[in-house]
Amino acid sequence: MHSITTGWDAATERNALVRFIDTLFRGAGQVMLQANPLTGLLFIAGITWGAIDAEMPEVAAGAVVALTVSTATAMMLDADEASLRMGLYGFNGILVGAAVPTFLDADALVWVYVVVGAAVSTVAMLAIANVFKTWGVPALTFPFVLTTWFLLLGAYAFANVEDGSLAAPALPVDTAESAAHVDVTTSVIIETVFRNVSQVFLINNVATGVIFVVALLVSSRWSALFALIGSSLALATALLLGATDTSVTAGLFGFSAVLTAIALGSVFYTPGAKVVVYTLLAVIFTVIVQGALDTALTPIGIPTLTAPFVFVTWLFLIPKEKFVPIAHQPMKSGAAGSAHPATVVPGAGRSREVRE
Repeated sequence: MHSITTGWDAATERNALVRFIDTLFRGAGQVMLQANPLTGLLFIAGITWGAIDAEMPEVAAGAVVALTVSTATAMMLDADEASLRMGLYGFNGILVGAAVPTFLDADALVWVYVVVGAAVSTVAMLAIANVFKTWGVPALTFPFVLTTWFLLLGAYAFANVEDGSLAAPALPVDTAESAAHVDVTTSVIIETVFRNVSQVFLINNVATGVIFVVALLVSSRWSALFALIGSSLALATALLLGATDTSVTAGLFGFSAVLTAIALGSVFYTPGAKVVVYTLLAVIFTVIVQGALDTALTPIGIPTLTAPFVFVTWLFLIPKEKFVPIAHQPMKSGAAGSAHPATVVPGAGRSREVRE
């Protein structure tokens, strides 16, 4: 394995085409926060397997086209070379390319949508990264979420863009107890754990989930482990809370939790006892946010995509440097620019003034 990767790395330095392909593979890998070209290649293989098995080859084609377009757009915009080579301008694009043919009918206009969406995802990545660097957190997959939400909402306004599997807008209703019943067996548990992983790329396929876990294992044993932990805990949480059986067994309550677990448990924090507990809390909350956003977005007829992962991971990353809140006390400068008021501190026999 080491000799293969060494030879590949040497080839990327010598040949521009190989270097571009390497960047594409790394972009695919970055969907699960892995800058590993072999991981990315296996992700593409898993997408292709699942798409063909579902008789939707356009999903695999859209993923590859969008990955290429989003990466090429970054090159055209003279984006940061180091970030480009790590694949940071490709992972949102590949998700856009998988999502658009999944939810819209794959006619000629949809491919225009794919290309435009992929290019815009790169612009969105640059914009969102610039905004969120203020808080020291990454953009994650929010460029994909934002771009795809606009693409899918726009489809309702255009007669020539046919919505395929988009759910019709409807008012949310309580989940009936009968709809929440899942016949829990060993096979259901195992299959759902891997479907949770495969749904990161909008693929509902057990074999694809297995391929994705192997792909993670190639890059990071910790990431593969946390993907399985996050998937299992998400399944248990969804069952305990009574999510609908079809959504649970299709992996729709687990894919964002998988990403949350990988991000917090193995990428942005160093694995350890406290990090494990912190990550498990975030995974449970991701399932709750999934249900909340499903409810909130039902009236406008668009999917949550990976928004639960994005919002929860941001929430759990922002305090990463100092777990210290801003004190509830007078600010150093008020809205009108007034000086900090004196604080009276009781002293021995008299009071003294303290100014910050």
